[in-house]
Amino acid sequence: MTRPTLSNPLARRLFLAHQGLSPTGPEVPGKAGLLALIEALGFVQVDSINTVERAHHMILSARRQRYRPQHLAPLLERDRTLFEHWTHDAAVIPTAFFPYWRLRFARDRVRLFERLGKWRRGGFEERLDLVLDHIREHGPVKAREVGTDEPRSSGGWWDWHPSKTALEYLWRCGALAITRRDGFQKVFDLTERVIPETVRLAEPSEAEVIDWACTSALDRLGFATSGEIAAFWAAVTPEEAKAWCQARLGHGLIEVDVEMHDGSFRRHVARPDVQEAAEAAPEPPGRLRVLSPFDPALRDRQRAERLFGFHYRIEVFVPAARRRYGYYVFPLLERDRLVGRIDMKRDGAGGPLVVQALWPERGVRFGKARTARLETELARVARVSGCVALTFEDGWRRDPLG
Repeated sequence: MTRPTLSNPLARRLFLAHQGLSPTGPEVPGKAGLLALIEALGFVQVDSINTVERAHHMILSARRQRYRPQHLAPLLERDRTLFEHWTHDAAVIPTAFFPYWRLRFARDRVRLFERLGKWRRGGFEERLDLVLDHIREHGPVKAREVGTDEPRSSGGWWDWHPSKTALEYLWRCGALAITRRDGFQKVFDLTERVIPETVRLAEPSEAEVIDWACTSALDRLGFATSGEIAAFWAAVTPEEAKAWCQARLGHGLIEVDVEMHDGSFRRHVARPDVQEAAEAAPEPPGRLRVLSPFDPALRDRQRAERLFGFHYRIEVFVPAARRRYGYYVFPLLERDRLVGRIDMKRDGAGGPLVVQALWPERGVRFGKARTARLETELARVARVSGCVALTFEDGWRRDPLG
């Protein structure tokens, strides 16, 4: 029996809709709308780099034109409808999903304990109860407020002293939670004082967690390989995701050949109505948008390259002389195409947003209309990041790179 196929334009259309980049109606205002967006995405990655604005704010502002950075904190710090933990990296996650992190907590408790053998010898293990008792008695702490008299260790978990290592370990294992951030510094408290009891006490089984993780990942990807399903939350193993897919083929899942950007086809699993869902998905808007390098639509670099023909690698850790583009370059999305990348930075607090370079993708021309759309988007990004003006360096327009 011939497998169904999904064309590349329809695949991109479906994927972008699931990634919140093709709105189905007017923007829902307020906290309810913001929470609904994050629930639909599943998580929003948090990152410390702040050349324009932090990644989580860039991700959300690409999807909500009226978003401002101050909108997020109340959901995390007051309403407790979001919590911060790990997927593939640090992220803000709907608190309703907290019970499904219990399996990760249990696995990390073992995995990290084995990995931290050197730090256990350095006193980390002895600090676990001391750190918990200190927080229980004195309240939330930052890493710099514990272990001030302890020697630092080099390598591994950066330059951490035993008490900081204990803090991070207890957070990764679920005993502690992040109650807020001061600047970008995590402030830790006991989990029972941060996560509401209604979700904190729920204990899904391992099978229920695996089913939820795989189901919810596929629902946010539209179509996926088992490896992509496993990687979405980084909560289950590739073997668990593969077994989940195999058990459901013909029972709620089908195999579908999805056309890639280069015309080749790649086998994925999907819901039986994937073709109809793709055809019914809204068209992405025509406005041009700046995406964070950590945008969920681009997080899986290989999937993005296969679907969109867009090769992207962040060059933060590449020596300056060897960078092709720049330290922290932002992809540009227009409709369902990634049309270029832009290097820009905020020049100090309250200063201008400085555009240093724009590289169109091959075959893309930035004429008057597209340049006007770019300038409109850059002015919006400047407002989000608190910049007072938008400036362009000489020679900012570049030729595409091969």
